[in-house]
Amino acid sequence: MLPKIKDMLISLAAEKVTTIFTFNITNSVLGTLLVDGLIIILAISVNVVGVKKIPGAVQNFVEIITEAFLDFCDSIAHSKSRVFFPIIFTLFLFIIVSNWLALLPGFSSILIKEAGRSFPIFRSPSADLNTTLALGIFSITAVQYFGFRYLGLSYLSKYINVKGPIDFMVGLLELVLELAKVASFGFRLFGNIFAGEVLLIVAGTLIPLFSPIPVLGMELFVGFIQALVFAILTLVFLSMSVEKAH
Repeated sequence: MLPKIKDMLISLAAEKVTTIFTFNITNSVLGTLLVDGLIIILAISVNVVGVKKIPGAVQNFVEIITEAFLDFCDSIAHSKSRVFFPIIFTLFLFIIVSNWLALLPGFSSILIKEAGRSFPIFRSPSADLNTTLALGIFSITAVQYFGFRYLGLSYLSKYINVKGPIDFMVGLLELVLELAKVASFGFRLFGNIFAGEVLLIVAGTLIPLFSPIPVLGMELFVGFIQALVFAILTLVFLSMSVEKAH
């Protein structure tokens, strides 16, 4: 059952649930731990079951998704796809589980009351700007790492070029663009997922019986697309970083 708007504290920032020592535990931190736990359990389940010649349901499901994503990486990164695949697939899994977990019944129904208002004890990691910006920073940091790893110090010529004033300005623009990518990654993912959660609450309050159903279907699609877009852009930027600038 979705909580009513009048009883909910809808906040852009994640709400503090408790404090451990001096570290604030927010509902998005609890959501992140839940997402990590589910992914770890899936990985352990596949490892315990083992790879069999006649796969079971879990192995079949994992193999289909993994092979499809690996083929997708091959089509973009080519020879470097095996290097980038673990990073890209991990990002995709984390984001899509984060996006879809918030749509499950009961996820937003466990509430904490504070000063006459209520907020859920769990919050999707993707609906916290801190998390999405952290994912963006990780993505762009990985781009810089692989750029230096494969091109060495010559990678700096992308940002520092003294051949002429135009080349120098282009290098500065490239540097600004790298910083802008972090904001683009973070705000795009956060905006879409947070808006979807608010829309679900509004739809569930106005017409509780039927209206959430089409919204849930739309949010399933949006959650998948946002996870895929994040993974694709990261893969494209990684592939570009290991190519010599022309």
